Amino acid sequence: MPENLPAPQAVDSPITGSAIFIVATLGAGNEHAATVRAWCADVAGLVRAVGKRVPDGNLSCICGFASDAWDRLFGGPRPASLHPFREFGEGHRRAVATPGDVLLHIRADRMDLCFELAAQLMHGLGGAVSVVDEVHGFRYFDMRSIIGFVDGTENPAGDDAVRFTIVGDEDSPFAGGSYVLVQKYLHDMAAWNDLTVEAQERIIGRSKLSDIELDEAAKPSWSHSALTTLVEDGEEVKILRDNMPFGQPGKGEFGTFFIGYARTPAPIEQMLENMFVGRPPGNYDKLLDFSRAVTGSLFFVPSADMLEALAGREPDARAVAAQPVGSMGS
Repeated sequence: MPENLPAPQAVDSPITGSAIFIVATLGAGNEHAATVRAWCADVAGLVRAVGKRVPDGNLSCICGFASDAWDRLFGGPRPASLHPFREFGEGHRRAVATPGDVLLHIRADRMDLCFELAAQLMHGLGGAVSVVDEVHGFRYFDMRSIIGFVDGTENPAGDDAVRFTIVGDEDSPFAGGSYVLVQKYLHDMAAWNDLTVEAQERIIGRSKLSDIELDEAAKPSWSHSALTTLVEDGEEVKILRDNMPFGQPGKGEFGTFFIGYARTPAPIEQMLENMFVGRPPGNYDKLLDFSRAVTGSLFFVPSADMLEALAGREPDARAVAAQPVGSMGS
């Protein structure tokens, strides 16, 4: 990590076996905003207290705030690239924006740790927020998604993880922070499983068994791999994914919770545009013929020190009065 960079939240923590994702909206009224601000000072202590019960459980929690919520809770200054979630595509192939003010990304090697921390964090928030989405994710075999392919193969590691995910001098008041975009995808597994393995591999752009990327001559330009690969000035631009499968087989629900961290939302948004609109337009990600995005939100993750300090930061009352109550796609 570069010198003098504030300590980030646990953005690049090791991938774990379990996770809970909670997206909530902030209730109307100054008292609810005050509750959330005070709670910011308690998050790290709760993680330590619960994690101490299983020291090798790799428990962590990342907390992020959406654009409208940042203004209501903390006012200015605000992170330079924080904005409402941008929708892409149209019709059934659309990256939708859905309500969300606060994100909790809780992960550990054991679900009981995730569950206990989630319960404690939500108890602290009380009635100040309303949960609009909660997903309990699990690690599926050898890092595979529900559709059977290894997920997160191209994640940056070590210094590269910091370089691609953590804000630096380009927005110095928010150095040590990160941006995170989340989406919940539901898969038509019956239709997917009707495909041959070879057809699935062409859609993903990788070998299903070995996870080796297909040769450029064999990989279609509309494959998921091709459209989510970004190159600028001769270098591939990375994001950090910690996607998790989820589902309820008894209800026929099979899904992937996509969560991507980056230094700016721009590369993730470009990937979504490539997927849902196409590169060029019309040449869209054929995985979307089998997978449907049903949620979408963008958040800023302050550094660990800033998260605690936000407990004492109140916005200008006039700015709060001008903000709309509630959020859609923030």
